[in-house]
Amino acid sequence: MQRRDVLKLGLCTMAAMAAGWNGRAWSGGPVVPAGHAPVAGGVLDAAAWTAARQWTRTAFGRIAHVERGTGPAALFLHGFPLNGFQWRGALERLSAHRRCIAPDMLGLGFTEVAEGQGVTPADQVRMLAELLDRLGVDGVDLIANDSGGAVAQLFAVAHPQRVRSLLLTNCDAETDCPPPALKPVIDLAREDRFVAEWLAPWLADHALARSPQGLGGMTFTYPQHPTDEAIEMYLRPLVEHPRRTHAYAIGLDSNVLAGVEATLKRSRFPTRILWGTGDDIFSKDSPDYLAGVFGGSRGVRRVEGARLFWPEEFPELIAEEARRLWGV
Repeated sequence: MQRRDVLKLGLCTMAAMAAGWNGRAWSGGPVVPAGHAPVAGGVLDAAAWTAARQWTRTAFGRIAHVERGTGPAALFLHGFPLNGFQWRGALERLSAHRRCIAPDMLGLGFTEVAEGQGVTPADQVRMLAELLDRLGVDGVDLIANDSGGAVAQLFAVAHPQRVRSLLLTNCDAETDCPPPALKPVIDLAREDRFVAEWLAPWLADHALARSPQGLGGMTFTYPQHPTDEAIEMYLRPLVEHPRRTHAYAIGLDSNVLAGVEATLKRSRFPTRILWGTGDDIFSKDSPDYLAGVFGGSRGVRRVEGARLFWPEEFPELIAEEARRLWGV
């Protein structure tokens, strides 16, 4: 069997495990919320994002991050296999109201991980706490997607006094962590094959990356996404550092949220859940579960037909909901 055939088989398996996929034709046609047209990435392109990137030295390594704006801080947490570039549109739209900080997680993006440092969600929480300390930030408004949502929940449990508000998009919940769809990725990562068999082919062939068998068709709402520059920004550092990429995936192979429900029920910071209904990775039951867990819940807003990484495609929706949550 050719590597391309293995790739396609693995991706189809991932989709089937996620939602009982029945071979239906893929299409990128959601019902877009009024006034929220899809965008390619806002004002900040890859060159501008790269020029704005800073590194802060911590015990966990040199943490790459981009900042926009001043005032109270907002912290944007991405998932796998993306990095802070996912939030470029949201940062441009919210920097008038917050000091927006978008770091690259340990093991992903352009963060340089210290030798021997773990990259599990628990490690990410400790890293973020130190990063905020070094940046002189006490409290944050948290916005998160995908595995970054699991990290956000763990951060809220570990540091409730540092969280002013929480906006979660499609992500893990205690009842769905990790989602079954992630098993093929974790299994390949354990065999040191995930990068070579999935990510490298996508990086080499952007059309494949946007196809129904690629990152785009699996997790983005519209077939023109991710853009060429986004593919390069997301995948090149992961392909160039396969060991840490595999370590990140393997670190997701347990229910890292086990036992958090009781603590989250006692939370009082305002929490809003935004959920793309076209997501085949996370459980369809998770948004209502999450809305019922947080003590300060402001309910759920569903984005009809939108897939997992929709926050990149609809930054104005993120900005609208964040401003409402923040009262600005």
